[in-house]
Amino acid sequence: MFRVARDSLWESITGWLNGISKSNQELPIINNFDHMMRDLRLADVILFEGRSRVSEVIKIITLSPWTHAAIYIGRLDEIKNPRTAAIISKHYDGDPSEPLVIESLLGYGTIVNPISLYKKENLRICRPDGLSNEDQNKVVCFATEHLGINYDVRQILDLARFLFPYAILPREWRSSLFQHNAGKPTAIVCSSMIARCFQSVSFPILPIVENNHKERIRLRKRNFRLFTPTDFDYSPYFKIIKFPTLTFAENANYQTLPWEDEEKEIN
Repeated sequence: MFRVARDSLWESITGWLNGISKSNQELPIINNFDHMMRDLRLADVILFEGRSRVSEVIKIITLSPWTHAAIYIGRLDEIKNPRTAAIISKHYDGDPSEPLVIESLLGYGTIVNPISLYKKENLRICRPDGLSNEDQNKVVCFATEHLGINYDVRQILDLARFLFPYAILPREWRSSLFQHNAGKPTAIVCSSMIARCFQSVSFPILPIVENNHKERIRLRKRNFRLFTPTDFDYSPYFKIIKFPTLTFAENANYQTLPWEDEEKEIN
């Protein structure tokens, strides 16, 4: 009985956190979704400006509008690796020609979704610069291995503890961020899952750079649990690609953009 009540309470809390806050209900859409879809490539990281209550918490923690990340895996009917296609099919029974992403969501865990669900959201593409076609496929295959893993709520709390000032959240509180877990993690958040995929092919995001006295630079992989969505935006190893609602190419140049007459607005 207690377990049922606890699960019911947690579902209610999760539902409330995933709900859209009043201040974000009319969030203006500034990107062109159709243009983005024509340019997407395998292993692109898609950033989301979340509108939910939990997104507001993440914005406070990371000081960034990007509150969620997903990785683009292409269409099911185009995936050549039989094992990868089989894993995706277990978690997705929709149109095989639909462009898909893998993401970790509060209340759902690590799942596969059509990117069309986010047609009315503000998005940004972070493209791993120079990632080979072979490693693109490896990253996608590794991402599918995370499907079904739970969302790590504890990790969000730990990140808050490390990013907030010491006086607010004392560091002597026990953290799970640096605990060693052999094999596949049992719970993970969106940005950590994606970071782990790129680290599997040794592609840098924000590596730790060490320069010894002999002027030889070495890189060390950062703990994948410490990554947040904004790190892909900040990384010098990812190209940032934007898709504005109106582009200069369509309108000759910025001088011909259809600005509203301010005098008419005043009158």
